[in-house]
Amino acid sequence: MKLISDEILVDSGAQDPVHPMTYPKIETDFTLWNPNSWTRGHPYDLYTKMRTEAPVMWSQMPRGGSGFWSVSRYDDIKTVELAPDVFSSQRGGINLAVMDRKHWRPEILVRAAMDNLISMDEPQHMQMRIQQKDFFIPAYVKELREKVSKKVESLCDDLEQNGPVVDFVKVFSNQLPLYTLCEMLGVDEEDRQKIVHWMHYLEMASQFMANPLRTFLGEPLFPLRFKKVVEEMFAYGARVMADRRANPREDLLTVIAHSKLDDELLPQEYLDGSWLLIIFAGNDTTRNSLSGTIKLMTEWPDQRAMVLDDPSMISRMAEESLRMVSPVKHMRRTAMEDTEINGQKIAKDEKVVMWYGAGNRDPEVFPNPDVFDMTRDNDDKHIAFGHGVHKCLGSRVAQMQLRVAYEHLFERFPNIEFTGDIKYGPNALVHAISKLKVNLYGKGNSRPTMVQVKILETA
Repeated sequence: MKLISDEILVDSGAQDPVHPMTYPKIETDFTLWNPNSWTRGHPYDLYTKMRTEAPVMWSQMPRGGSGFWSVSRYDDIKTVELAPDVFSSQRGGINLAVMDRKHWRPEILVRAAMDNLISMDEPQHMQMRIQQKDFFIPAYVKELREKVSKKVESLCDDLEQNGPVVDFVKVFSNQLPLYTLCEMLGVDEEDRQKIVHWMHYLEMASQFMANPLRTFLGEPLFPLRFKKVVEEMFAYGARVMADRRANPREDLLTVIAHSKLDDELLPQEYLDGSWLLIIFAGNDTTRNSLSGTIKLMTEWPDQRAMVLDDPSMISRMAEESLRMVSPVKHMRRTAMEDTEINGQKIAKDEKVVMWYGAGNRDPEVFPNPDVFDMTRDNDDKHIAFGHGVHKCLGSRVAQMQLRVAYEHLFERFPNIEFTGDIKYGPNALVHAISKLKVNLYGKGNSRPTMVQVKILETA
């Protein structure tokens, strides 16, 4: 079976496009490819300029990386998503750059980031999706909802115990998606803290690439430990997959272990990639949506009041939050032939990068796009989960978690507020909110007396 990582297009280092640029380059100090630029959050002013002046804009990369076309308008993004035969996920993968193979370190991690469902084209992509679908259909999500609801109640207890001012990311939004994923995968209870540990190191890796000195000062032993942690993570994944093939269970790990492409069981490389994709991608998007929604509810008190008055609005709140937050910043495709987007000629093998945060605030589709408005008549038309055949397989699970979380949070802490203390991680792929301080009882308030008595009685 051919591996994506064996045939993937490696960057040539081309700094200029093959065809003349129809639209100008925008001069800005925000560098789209640079993770450090994203520590300020989404560049909404730049998105506006891109949509208006250069909707298909050429962006250069340094250090041997090839330049890419940035697509920022909603309709153009959908055009790319709906033509997977022209704009390939597999040809160049989803990352902004694929460097020469001599730089692939640790190689098992780099390959796993390519050898997985999200980087597959048809027909293999649909073959994989169909085999996993039973864990993402409404019936399963409904069953999972009960477990998630109990976990949310427990996490609310943890918030209360650590409050009134608490880091929402650390105590709540870091924990919920990992729990949900472990339940779906069938990870044994005693192994779940290992995943928390591995997630920490994977996130540190992106920070290390963006700013090695800062990472080294914060965690001096990181470079020495990282290789060992990666080896441990994939060795565990290999053991678990082998066990599921020999001793199948009713869980997603078993489905993955027994999945086939063209009637062949997946080789270890694709098992490694599947393991990494679900643990990493499935966690990050939900975590950042949860945190981003708290921030939005503080910034738009009229919308919070609507939800408190009518909890049935939570489902619409979740959709509008996903549009505003855009937890996945971009996805990359690679042109399989000479083509055109919005008047701009694109050459074969050139990268096309879709910026979802820009598309989700396109005023041609969402009037007053910077306003949080749950009453929009197209609140569910956002592209936070992508669009077309590659729309996120786990979107229903993510939406369920958001709804359950805020049903409980607003019932328990109706005045919860973001304090203004926030930190974004250096990450160009996901909207990485690494810290979000909240006051559970409203800015400047302390725990109500009634709650204090309850805690004393149960201590």
